[in-house]
Amino acid sequence: MTDPEYMDHAEALLRAVEASCDRINDATDADVDSQRVGGMVTLTFRNGSQIIVNLQKPLQEVWLAAKAGGFHYRFDGTRWMDTKGQGEFFENLTLQASHQGGQPLTFSA
Repeated sequence: MTDPEYMDHAEALLRAVEASCDRINDATDADVDSQRVGGMVTLTFRNGSQIIVNLQKPLQEVWLAAKAGGFHYRFDGTRWMDTKGQGEFFENLTLQASHQGGQPLTFSA
């Protein structure tokens, strides 16, 4: 994948994370604060815990840092998949955010 292709897919992922936060906040009382600075989105939950999603341009990866640990994702042509076989990005973000947010939350592309 070329660098411009990576950036197109990675930017779409970050926009989807932000849009999911907006949708969650409109539909629930979760109050997930999303703040974007460049290639990084920080999600902050009511309890003060955070999830950070950031781009790793040299590796053409997206990294997710949550209480449960750090996860690395690479685009497979269709979806962002964990580099260690631990599943798809939005499935894992949903799991981690639900855990940290204390209620079911759904993130999607």
